[in-house]
Amino acid sequence: MTPLSGPAPAASLSAARRARELTGSVGGPAVDVLVVGLGATGAGAALDAAARGLSVVAVDAHDLAFGTSRFSSKLIHGGLRYLASGRLDVAHESAVERGVLMERTAPHLVQAHPFVLPLTPLVSRGQAALARAGFHAGDTLRLAARTARATLPPPRRLSVVETRHLAPALRRDGLRGGLLSWDGRLTDDARLVTALARTAAARGARILTRVRALELTSTGARVRDELSGEEGAIRARAVINASGVWAGGLVDGVRIRPSRGTHLVLRPESLGPLAAGLHIPIPGESNRFVLVLPQEDGRVYVGLTDEPVDGDVPDVAEAPETDIGFLLDVLCSVLHVPVHRADVVGAFAGLRPLLDTTAEHAGAAPRTADLSRRHAVLTSSEGVVTVVGGKLTTYRRMAEDAVDTAVRVRGLEAGPSPTASLPLVGAAAPHVLAALPAPRRLVRLYGTEAPAVQALAARDPRLGEPVLPGYPVTGAELLWALRHEGALDEEDVLDRRTRIGLVPADRADALDAVRALLDGTLPRGG
Repeated sequence: MTPLSGPAPAASLSAARRARELTGSVGGPAVDVLVVGLGATGAGAALDAAARGLSVVAVDAHDLAFGTSRFSSKLIHGGLRYLASGRLDVAHESAVERGVLMERTAPHLVQAHPFVLPLTPLVSRGQAALARAGFHAGDTLRLAARTARATLPPPRRLSVVETRHLAPALRRDGLRGGLLSWDGRLTDDARLVTALARTAAARGARILTRVRALELTSTGARVRDELSGEEGAIRARAVINASGVWAGGLVDGVRIRPSRGTHLVLRPESLGPLAAGLHIPIPGESNRFVLVLPQEDGRVYVGLTDEPVDGDVPDVAEAPETDIGFLLDVLCSVLHVPVHRADVVGAFAGLRPLLDTTAEHAGAAPRTADLSRRHAVLTSSEGVVTVVGGKLTTYRRMAEDAVDTAVRVRGLEAGPSPTASLPLVGAAAPHVLAALPAPRRLVRLYGTEAPAVQALAARDPRLGEPVLPGYPVTGAELLWALRHEGALDEEDVLDRRTRIGLVPADRADALDAVRALLDGTLPRGG
């Protein structure tokens, strides 16, 4: 595909393709692999299996990235936190996978981002020294993972002037400077999942959203089309359960202890210009921070909490006032002008699917912050493979391990995974991305497809207008989501293909524009 062309037809997801492939999958011949769940891990497993030449159907009861994968911090971590706690294997795996995303598979979606840890009176000199040593250890981890210095600059100490230049909102009193470090940042986590699903589709995988798995066996699943209500069976030689926090509801014996991570959404004026993110130490914690994360769209995210969730797992988690208050308190501890509850224009909470390996008789359960983020691949007595735990950064390795297990347990013929060097839809070398004739914002969202998105607006100038005053998303991007990215309704467009929906007021204001496209009242550019 040349940079100026539209997407390859095989990589386009649409309502028509879904209907056609659903008809061919339910009651049809057995495929090699059925994947249940289309978050990052499930979409990654679909791609991994398809890239090995296996026939694949992947289903989700809702939409791409409906669960945890759209509610992350949008960071691709190098594993520093795990290094500090002595989990060297997890830290190294994270650093390796960060390099894979930044340098090979998704350089359009993942770039280096600076972070400042402000040295306020709340950070003792001993804590500062420990943090500085940690950042340099993280740079050693980068080296061990063979990630280029050009990809991730080194950490260093900042003067007071440099610190306030990067973050003018910081309180001046007692500020001793800051510590600068770098990590990977996703333009958008849900867009990563969309790219994974479309890349899998280009390799022949059938990507079926709004298809709920009602029952799993080693030879397939009973499913229901959530649009029509019709039920049927999809037959498969191997089944991979990648349904995240809902995994235990489909396979007996899988114990998940969900952890809630809450983020706040602020308008850019709440904190003023931010040239870097912030690490704000949490009082009483040696290795936990609240993160301030400026976004490409001008909004700022503040997160995150790490709280256990008991009881039934909801489809969409709520951000409780206790979490919001906690995040505001920590944030305001370093600001010159405080941020108030009224400044919070949105909040979102994701549930991490942590594997609970504690014994029933072990007494009080550990904090979810203490549970391992390492993933596990489990095989039921029937032969269903379940992948749980882990984190967004290591989705590719999780997917590879799950497919490896399915191939071995079910006796499939397939070679090793090629996904560590397989570019996702839109990916290209940095110099190619830099030369594309399209706005930089679109390139960071769509990569080599950015000119094709831009071309929709050239054919119809109305599609080039923002759908929301003061927010950059245009009608062309909404149309692209419907034509090529598998969006079926306004929720898919507002809440996952774009992130307009993270602010309820913005969502309401943009709804008419989305419905106009869905109803066909806007010309669709040919």
